[in-house]
Amino acid sequence: MAFSNPYISSGGPLVQSITQFRKSFPSIVDATTLKKLGLAPNNESYLINILKFLKLIDDEGKRTDLASKIFVLHKDEDFQNAFSEAVKKSYSELFELHKEDAWSLDDEALITYFRQSDQSTEIVGKRQAVTFKALAGLSGKREMSTPRSSTPSKTTKKETKKQTKPAKTPGENSKAEKPAPPDVKFSNNRESAFGLTVRVEINLPADGSQATYDRIFMSIKENLIDAYKA
Repeated sequence: MAFSNPYISSGGPLVQSITQFRKSFPSIVDATTLKKLGLAPNNESYLINILKFLKLIDDEGKRTDLASKIFVLHKDEDFQNAFSEAVKKSYSELFELHKEDAWSLDDEALITYFRQSDQSTEIVGKRQAVTFKALAGLSGKREMSTPRSSTPSKTTKKETKKQTKPAKTPGENSKAEKPAPPDVKFSNNRESAFGLTVRVEINLPADGSQATYDRIFMSIKENLIDAYKA
């Protein structure tokens, strides 16, 4: 079914194509030309219908005099003014109904208009609205959304450094502080009128060797335990 108002799946390819044509408008615009330029892939026929609707190319795809006049305008303001006139003439019925407010109609109003005009489906009506909004943006009449880039945006990730514990050296466990020995009670077998309880607290050096510990306990035995028993 042919529709009086053209459409394309999204505004990005249309904006990209018009931007490219401002640099150089081909003498003939057909599917082959668009493929060579890498414009509107898989949407070539839809873009051609839009260009024909705007009277920028004829039925054979040849560039019209109107296109030649508009697309040689270098200043953005001059181009937008001329391009908006071409859009306005092509959508004459829409502008007869809404006048200059047609440029800023919301999606609901545009979809309603296009569906009623062409008896189109909801999907086609939405795409017709998207097409008009893109053309309005190119005319400088409304904010033009920037096509999304296919390259994923880069995000900065903070690298977390793993905290590694130093490897234990041999004998490190032996250097750990040892608990104080329990209270030592010495009782004399000889008859005595009293008993003696001695509590010995030892602070071992953290950097001592096994030989150092042995000498400490040997000294305790000789000077405390054996001497008392004698």
